[in-house]
Amino acid sequence: MPQPPHPPEQTTPKPIVASSAGLIKRFAAAIYDSLLIMAISLAYSAIALAVKTLLLGESLAPGEKAEMGIIGFIGWIAIWIGFYVLFWQRFGQTLGMKAWRLKLTNADGKKPSVGQCLLRCFFGGISLACFGLGYFWLWLDPERLTLHDRLSGTRVLQLPKGH
Repeated sequence: MPQPPHPPEQTTPKPIVASSAGLIKRFAAAIYDSLLIMAISLAYSAIALAVKTLLLGESLAPGEKAEMGIIGFIGWIAIWIGFYVLFWQRFGQTLGMKAWRLKLTNADGKKPSVGQCLLRCFFGGISLACFGLGYFWLWLDPERLTLHDRLSGTRVLQLPKGH
């Protein structure tokens, strides 16, 4: 009797094995991102100045430098935070992180929550303001996490080539 054909074996895809990203690649991604954020900041500043002069009727004396004021500064900080939260929460990586094959996840390997992204922005800012000490924490941490990784429950992974 002829044997019925065997269905092809189904293989489950192997999970992506990724390690914690190193400090140099994190800083390289941050430099890429800063270029994009500078462009966004210039556009924001132009809009803020246009609102002040055209809608609010403020004018500059000859030789006077334009100022955004406290409201403009708060808006600028919101642009920075919004940039990171949007990219991290929606895609798991910013454009700079994508270029260096880095990905942000929560402790379970899933996309971080908005709250985790906000905490990461807050503690990352403090880490940077303290002469980068929160970043250098990575060299002492057994899992190679920065201080803001730890405090926000996130981690930055180095993806293998092809991902």
